[in-house]
Amino acid sequence: MKSSSPTSSSTAIPVEGAVSLPFEATGSSSGERIEGGRLKGVTMSQEQGGDGEVGKENVLAHLLSADGSRSRDEPEIATNIGIQLQHMGLNTWSSSVLRRLRDALGRLRPSNIIEVGAGIGHRSAWIYDLFQTDGFQPETYQLVEDGAKFAVILRRLMLRHDAEAYTTIVVGNVDALVAETNAWQAASSTGIEVGNPPLRSGADAIIVDGPSEIRSRYVEQVLPYMAPNGVLFTVEPDMPLGDVGEDDADGLLLVDGFNHWIGLIEKSNTTHHIAFMPLFGGTLVAMTRK
Repeated sequence: MKSSSPTSSSTAIPVEGAVSLPFEATGSSSGERIEGGRLKGVTMSQEQGGDGEVGKENVLAHLLSADGSRSRDEPEIATNIGIQLQHMGLNTWSSSVLRRLRDALGRLRPSNIIEVGAGIGHRSAWIYDLFQTDGFQPETYQLVEDGAKFAVILRRLMLRHDAEAYTTIVVGNVDALVAETNAWQAASSTGIEVGNPPLRSGADAIIVDGPSEIRSRYVEQVLPYMAPNGVLFTVEPDMPLGDVGEDDADGLLLVDGFNHWIGLIEKSNTTHHIAFMPLFGGTLVAMTRK
């Protein structure tokens, strides 16, 4: 069974039907900074109306556009990790998707970041390189990974970038971590606080990866931890193609996961702005609260 492989595109596209995405990239492709849900330094035309700034409903399309001022080369550390991934038989996001994610984070300059499904740090290496290139660092950067062995590799990456002051490596299953965090929040609301929750609320950027068949469930679980003006990034799960037999367990899981994704998008359309950017190797998706 094959999965879909979107081609490269330079404009965030709307989705017909239930999901309404009136986004068009506005302004230049340089790295304007987004503050308080508005993109500074980009004007709206008279036809669009507005007060001289791009409103929140139009931010996502600009956020997902390419930043032509940045290098297209993969950071050296990320390249080395990519080779290690191949030896281990593991997957990662394509360079096209990672470049566009880096461009978006460079504009957003988030103070608090959660990365779910950090793996052995290939995507994290791109993000650390962004911090170094732009000369800024977040207040918190949580790397969430289910595998303890991978966490050891993530720690080496963190130390290599001198990022221990703001990086936290959280080891555990997403379901369990979310349950523990919700329990902590419930206890905290009654005035009882013990330690810190596994996952930090109010994240300015949440990056979600994971197996295609369960990725949308991860997205659904961590969306509540996003700040009002925060943005969640993920890659659209693989779309199953062809007939899937009743005895094809993996295929059925993929179908179920994609159906859950479609349902999540339809449900979230009432509460979130959603934009899709088809790129080589996958479709980058961004979500922010309305």
